Amino acid sequence: MTASPEIEIAGRKIGADHPPYVICELSGNHNGSLERCLSMVDAAADTGCDAIKIQTYTADTITLDVDRPEFKINGGLWDGRSLYELYQEAQTPFEWHAAIFERARARGVTIFSSPFDETAVDLLAGLDAPAYKIASFEAVDLPLIRYAASKGKPLIISTGMANLAEIQTARDTALEAGAAGVLLLHCVSSYPATFADANVRTVADMATRFGCPIGLSDHTPGTAASVAAVSVGAAAIEKHFTLARADGGPDSAFSLEPVEFKALVDDTKNAWAALGRAHYDVLGSEEANLQYRRSLYVTADVPAGAILSRDNVRSVRPGIGLPPADLDKVLGRPAARALTRGEPLAWDMVG
Repeated sequence: MTASPEIEIAGRKIGADHPPYVICELSGNHNGSLERCLSMVDAAADTGCDAIKIQTYTADTITLDVDRPEFKINGGLWDGRSLYELYQEAQTPFEWHAAIFERARARGVTIFSSPFDETAVDLLAGLDAPAYKIASFEAVDLPLIRYAASKGKPLIISTGMANLAEIQTARDTALEAGAAGVLLLHCVSSYPATFADANVRTVADMATRFGCPIGLSDHTPGTAASVAAVSVGAAAIEKHFTLARADGGPDSAFSLEPVEFKALVDDTKNAWAALGRAHYDVLGSEEANLQYRRSLYVTADVPAGAILSRDNVRSVRPGIGLPPADLDKVLGRPAARALTRGEPLAWDMVG
């Protein structure tokens, strides 16, 4: 199945030839408060992000309330907690969704979500979500991918933990099931992720392998990994967001605060603009400085007929005289007239 090198979400083209599409992930950092969640939408909109993303599940649709060891988290940020307990805390209730979508649209920001089962897809379809995001842990859930893709919207698929074959299968499944394009996100499913594990060169490699736009779902601190990803072709950046890490929340430890997220937006878009194109022409902004390059000048008074030497001619700034490359052609020849210190050297001054 052939993929396109760019997709479009809510009228915004996303691909390596466009500024990076910055997605602000609210996740569970609303801490169980709709009012806080709406305040997060406002704060996210103020950062200049391109899109806001939430997550659509309940504890019962994503896991089971079972007292077995495999349902307990061992190690990491959520060590010792049960999956059910964690997701019960982090869920964004279905009944909040309409208000969240309405607030984002009122602020002029695209909003969509990660569905985790078919009921979530149906809810989002009813809200006219312009895209669906498949989380890394669901990248192997092909029935979910098919169902989301059947709505005819673009799919964004995170690829944390997925091998090449699984990524290819997820992408092909989405396209075959009717998705209006696929955006793959390189992702390290570690919370937080280290810079040593970020491996953002994978972005460029994925672009050659999968023929579709590639982005980064970034769980590292700060903006460095995201900027690096843009420099190797990332078309989109997804990063978690919170009003304040000190307020706590399931994902607060690896989320950016509003001022930091604004820096992420600015840094990634400026990095993309700085990439420009490979060229060796003088830019319009450089033309005025051409006159300050080096050239040959008379550095001591020279009587007519006297020999030009390194004692009376050399290369200095500015660039009004002969090119420095002509120095050997000038030395040893007589002055055609009396020359004055500070004159730019020209061929009619050389005998």
